[in-house]
Amino acid sequence: MKPDFRTVEALWGQIPLYLFAIAGMLVCAWLWQSYGVEFGFQSIAHNLGLFAGFFIFVGGPVLLWRLARAKPESPIAWVRERLLSRTARHHLIVGLPMFALCVVIIPAFSSIKSMIPLFTEYTWDETFIAWDRALFFGYDPWLLLQPLLGYPVVTAIVAAIYHLWILLLYVGPLYFAFSPQVNEIIRRQFFLGYAMSWMLIGGLMATWLASVGPVFAEPLLGIDTFRAQTDYLAAANREIPIMVVPVQQMLLENFHLNERGLGSGITAMPSMHVAICALYWLAARKVSPGLGRAFFVFMIVIWIGSVHTAYHYAVDGLVSIAAMIVLWWVVKAVIRAWDRIPSPFAQPTLRTNTVPAE
Repeated sequence: MKPDFRTVEALWGQIPLYLFAIAGMLVCAWLWQSYGVEFGFQSIAHNLGLFAGFFIFVGGPVLLWRLARAKPESPIAWVRERLLSRTARHHLIVGLPMFALCVVIIPAFSSIKSMIPLFTEYTWDETFIAWDRALFFGYDPWLLLQPLLGYPVVTAIVAAIYHLWILLLYVGPLYFAFSPQVNEIIRRQFFLGYAMSWMLIGGLMATWLASVGPVFAEPLLGIDTFRAQTDYLAAANREIPIMVVPVQQMLLENFHLNERGLGSGITAMPSMHVAICALYWLAARKVSPGLGRAFFVFMIVIWIGSVHTAYHYAVDGLVSIAAMIVLWWVVKAVIRAWDRIPSPFAQPTLRTNTVPAE
């Protein structure tokens, strides 16, 4: 079988991503070794299971919808033809390494995030409270949102939307990895930005700017500034389930138990919820202007929701967006620089002999 030079070239173009991911995992391994923390590889298996579940949950209905539109005589033959086509093989081979990165990076990040108290102390919360008040005319931002959002039903909706963010972790990467609608440049930029955001924004910056956020400020630091907000969330949860409340309780319990598994760890600045939304906005607008606008709105909603649900200060989201924009430009520069390096796998130019006219 002749080599598919398009696939080989695409894999060559992904090398900066592989190099950064390897370097990041080596740093993680060094930190685990240095601090005597055992990384549970069962977290990777758990994360893979979550990806599989979301793939079935979302991919199944999409497949049925496409079958209903195509109305083929043989659905099995129709599916086989598309899965075994040369284009499908190309997108599968090109997307698998990026998919594997996502399976590994989230558990690794969770472990490093839970280790922040080993690296430093949480000393920035009072500073971020002061920054918020400086930006919002002396008020804590949640108080300004309360007249609009401070109703149990509204809070429940905001909390549910906030948890929809998980789709960006498990459905979004599948789309950017395997969808033919995403060109190779945007694909590479997205996944390099994805890896760098977890490691640099969610890891390095979160350690440098170590803070716990409003909901954990009192139980962990003795700062009672947000007691009225947490009392409101608890009271609202007694009227109607507020999804964030039990999750926040779980995070606090896991913190005291020194849990290092998937989804563990407490950190406020920067907000990875907002940073990942910003990455999707920056990448999606290159795929479709309408999709880009949708993700911009979603980013703003998540930012507001992070403040209303007491996870974050307003400045957490602001810094996250700014950091992600800078990182996006860095990623673009890295991809451009790599693409200037001649590929050793370039498809040979076909030459034909011509006979001059007599």
